[in-house]
Amino acid sequence: MHSHTNEATFMTDIKEGAPEMVSAFFGFDKAVFAKDTGNLDLATRELIAVGVAVTTQCPYCIEDHSRRAVKAGASQADVSEAVMVAAALRAGGGVTHGWKAMKAISEDE
Repeated sequence: MHSHTNEATFMTDIKEGAPEMVSAFFGFDKAVFAKDTGNLDLATRELIAVGVAVTTQCPYCIEDHSRRAVKAGASQADVSEAVMVAAALRAGGGVTHGWKAMKAISEDE
């Protein structure tokens, strides 16, 4: 895991190395999380972001999008549910990848 505060200063290096791409990324991010964009309300989009952040295990994204979800109208229960949905999917992925273990040992019999 990285320290977001200590390492965020290196964003300048990324901006210098790929300015057009960084600009496009931030423009895209801004469009995705614009209040009046798309069919999903902002709180729902932020809750999706919480779930994704939990599965990718990005501590900064978990904190940021959890706060933004509540600010957009989500409740603590909504954030908790998003976390548990993400946890269920992550656990499910572990189980389905376990099939590969079972397949491997069955092929050796």
